[in-house]
Amino acid sequence: MTTTAHPNVANSVGLAEFLATAGTLTLAQRKLIVDQALILLEQNYAHLPLKVAMHAVNPVQRLRVLRARLERQTDATAEPEWQFHRELSSTFHSVRDLHTNYLLPAPFAGKIAFLPFQLERCFADDGTEQYLVARTVAGFDALAPGAEVTHWNGTPIARAVALNGAVFAGSNTAANLARGLESLTLRPLVIQLPPDEDWVVVSYRTETGAAEELRVDWQVTENLPPMTDVDSLSPAAAAQGVDLDSDEKARAKKLLHAPKVVQAEAAGGAVAMSVTDVPTTMPGVFRARPVVTPSGTFGHLRIFTFSVDDPDAFLAEFVRLANLLPQNGLIVDVRDNGGGHIFASEFLLQTMTPKPIAPEPVQFLSTPLNLRICRRHAEDPTGQINLGPWFPSLDSSTETGQAFSCSHTITPVEGANAVGQTYHGPVVLVTDARCYSATDIFAAGWADHDLGPILGVDDNTGAGGANVWTHGLLMALLKIPAPFDAESPYKSLPNKANMRVSIRRTLRVGKLAGTPVEDLGVRPTHQHKVTRADLLEGNVDLLARAGELLDALPVRRLGVAVAGTTVSLDTVNLDRVDVYVDGRPMTSLDVTDGAHTATLTATGREVRVEGFAEGRLVAARKVAS
Repeated sequence: MTTTAHPNVANSVGLAEFLATAGTLTLAQRKLIVDQALILLEQNYAHLPLKVAMHAVNPVQRLRVLRARLERQTDATAEPEWQFHRELSSTFHSVRDLHTNYLLPAPFAGKIAFLPFQLERCFADDGTEQYLVARTVAGFDALAPGAEVTHWNGTPIARAVALNGAVFAGSNTAANLARGLESLTLRPLVIQLPPDEDWVVVSYRTETGAAEELRVDWQVTENLPPMTDVDSLSPAAAAQGVDLDSDEKARAKKLLHAPKVVQAEAAGGAVAMSVTDVPTTMPGVFRARPVVTPSGTFGHLRIFTFSVDDPDAFLAEFVRLANLLPQNGLIVDVRDNGGGHIFASEFLLQTMTPKPIAPEPVQFLSTPLNLRICRRHAEDPTGQINLGPWFPSLDSSTETGQAFSCSHTITPVEGANAVGQTYHGPVVLVTDARCYSATDIFAAGWADHDLGPILGVDDNTGAGGANVWTHGLLMALLKIPAPFDAESPYKSLPNKANMRVSIRRTLRVGKLAGTPVEDLGVRPTHQHKVTRADLLEGNVDLLARAGELLDALPVRRLGVAVAGTTVSLDTVNLDRVDVYVDGRPMTSLDVTDGAHTATLTATGREVRVEGFAEGRLVAARKVAS
């Protein structure tokens, strides 16, 4: 495969040249956009009460003020379009919710502004923060990986990161800093305003310690397309839990820094991106490989995104890859994963625990418009989205005074438990502050079901707890099925503008049942400060720390094969197994490490074997019979 830059990168243009094509919204179109934003934030936004209280903001009033100001303008006296975009974007950013966004119109939609290198933060042995060039675009050799950036346009780099993070606000300090760092060199223009500067001046130290300075121009190009049409009425669009900023950046990073992956995805089939990788049919989603650490050799399974249309295929590929990796311990790495299909994230949990999975429940804000939507789809007339479970509580909310609907799961409980446990070794989850949305839900489910340790390179995940719908999807829900709602408040937006809103908030289960995920996120049980070697030598220290955690946990095995009425077992670190056929108990036997046989008194469609250690359920396996 070629290592040259992707054609989109090679054909990029300078920022000033690109911005010359912008600025075509009329005053009437601006008023329409603000009116639609008011509807979404005032009548659909699930987190509005929380955000007003937690961050002392009033986005609805800001929109009303902006709308009043537009009424006093004419086409001849209207402010420059960039000022309109800045005010509207700032209003949406003020709620610190990366699900709730103003998406800029053409020519910004679908474009990215980028510098041809990526920065990452690490820590020296004495704990000092450092910001290193981690990777560069093919053909750009003015900066080498390992160079330490000290100043950004004359501002000390740590301060520049913090100031930038305050503009592109996350839900907590860790998320603010992570997004501030990313946005220094990469901005999806559909959700972030273009840079104010045409170029940046980077001050840095080379690996030899020499102080250098470099001017680098911003470039603009077309991003890779999203994997899901989130405006159309479909199960995938309705079950979205994705941070669009991270999702856009993940595709942009493939475009800029991993053109081989883009090539492999286009070619199809199972491919391995390195000689140590297990070939996968989803190279943009998974990377699976054995890794050698001082504590032993373990499996490392990176999940780059949950943005898939088919969660069952996603689950099947995860199971296949995990089974081909070492069975004595698995590192599940979701760093930088901005989420995607909520089903996909919650379906995975069952594969690493014998416990039944309880998906996270969600709630609508009790408003007349949300009630109207749920009433229309209470009987699932399209076969695409069933809002029936939420309808009765919304319908009675006027009388009961409930601020939210009752809570019900988006992910089907049967799907979250259909496969059961398939990996029986110990597991550790690796997170960072860029984990968001469906990935927050996955991390919360991991903690709530006690799958294993959580190793964080930041002190929290991104803290995004919601199901997100676009303005386009909301508009479709009142059009479908026919006849459409003639009094629908949703109007088509001009020039490919769009908006997204947290429509249903997610709640934790288990010990923290009822606690919102939004703004709180998931704290790791252990932390690791990223080192220079991690950035430049394939996360060597991070994986060594994960290996230490795995090595401290028991390795179990529960092999099951069924032939007629005979069940053959292969067990390690278990002292008892119970056998069920189609949910009915059949037999129980004490076991030691090694092979065992159980005889069934009846047969059926499915055999489930549960393994125990000291009276505690620690392993399970389902086998079709």
